[in-house]
Amino acid sequence: MLLLTGASGALGSLIARKLSHHPHTRTGTRTPTPNQRKIDLDAPHTLDLSSVKTLLLISAGYGEDDTVIARHEAAIGAAERAGVRHIVYTSLTAEGDHLPYALAHRWTERRLRDSPLAWTVLRNGLYAELLAALAAPGPDGRITAPLGTGTVAAVAREDLADIAVRVALDPTPHTGRTYELVGDRAIGGADLAAATGTTYTPTTLAAARTALSGPGSVPFQIPMLIGTYSAIAADFLSTPDQGPLHTLLQNPPRDALKTYAAALSL
Repeated sequence: MLLLTGASGALGSLIARKLSHHPHTRTGTRTPTPNQRKIDLDAPHTLDLSSVKTLLLISAGYGEDDTVIARHEAAIGAAERAGVRHIVYTSLTAEGDHLPYALAHRWTERRLRDSPLAWTVLRNGLYAELLAALAAPGPDGRITAPLGTGTVAAVAREDLADIAVRVALDPTPHTGRTYELVGDRAIGGADLAAATGTTYTPTTLAAARTALSGPGSVPFQIPMLIGTYSAIAADFLSTPDQGPLHTLLQNPPRDALKTYAAALSL
């Protein structure tokens, strides 16, 4: 049986929909529906991975590093105890080492390398849909996100879901492989503005930090977001696909700018 974790998340829900027509697959989440398995990585003593042969482990959400690491350890430890054969893990692109949330991903990759289980790592680039949250036009028709002149090889989330499904359904050929999955071209603030008929007038990181620090903000999210802006502006996330995205997809990659524009309208 193939079990997917994080089925209620943005990436996980796409994967769950694509797996729904395949036999011998189950999806798991913290608050499951009748057809799902309860998977709460914050309660490791409750994890039941019996009969699971392949675990598709979606990175366990945003949080402080120690929280995310504990969740991933819970999943991998439970998989080892239950005799799971293969873990497919959705990680972060290598260029993302400059991002504040990279550490938990690299810890998890190291944990998998040290595990007796077979594994595959899918190093996902930044989602094109994420840019719709980070760099949406304001009411005045301007994109002011502090991206500077930097660019990012953003990738459509649905392309990553397609690849995750393909690999997880037949993981053996991908044993011990780490795939860099980024978009096929780099885009920047000016490209986002052109795609939406707006203008791009980037603000500073300091101004963005002030805007993000209002009531209701979650402390760990502010450096996470500012670090993402900073890495894009410094052009650390601009290297486009070197082959794996095209090789693992059965169709041409979705256009990142069109995906960004479509996400804005949701």
